[in-house]
Amino acid sequence: MTDQLDLIYERVLVVRCQAGDEGAFTELVARYDVRLRYFLRKLVSDRADDVLQEVWLDVFRHLPRLADPQAFRAWVYRIARDRAFGLLRKSQRIEQPLGETDVPDEPDDNGFDAEDAARIHAALDLLPPEQREVLVLRFVETMSYEAIARVTSQPLGTVRSRLFYAKRALRTILENEPPKGK
Repeated sequence: MTDQLDLIYERVLVVRCQAGDEGAFTELVARYDVRLRYFLRKLVSDRADDVLQEVWLDVFRHLPRLADPQAFRAWVYRIARDRAFGLLRKSQRIEQPLGETDVPDEPDDNGFDAEDAARIHAALDLLPPEQREVLVLRFVETMSYEAIARVTSQPLGTVRSRLFYAKRALRTILENEPPKGK
């Protein structure tokens, strides 16, 4: 029930922002700032803080036009993604996107314990941006496949494919790098 109340409260904050309530905007920033910063760090590393400022400026400017307050979460991540990939394109470090591939559904197993968290976060940095983003959105932000598809503007099959290959690549990196101190 708490999650449902939290979603309702978030929608109320969005509507209040659309009505010009600066306090509600400050509260939305407080709710998402740390999570968006982490997402952006995984995509653009040292430029994350600059990109995050641009994201909040975009949100402030365009929030009155958001038709569905329930879509805020996917919308704000979409803005962050667009800004991050725009920066990557400018620096010409972006890799070719993966093609759409039919991949069977795979159960979401996260066979990593808390002790492996630092290794996992470091290994994420070794993945291509498209794989990093879907892993962060799925496992850190716990977004559904459909929400990830909205954020990335990719077909659902592409999202499933990227998650499949991203998990496999992450697993390979973790298996090939022995844990420190062991």
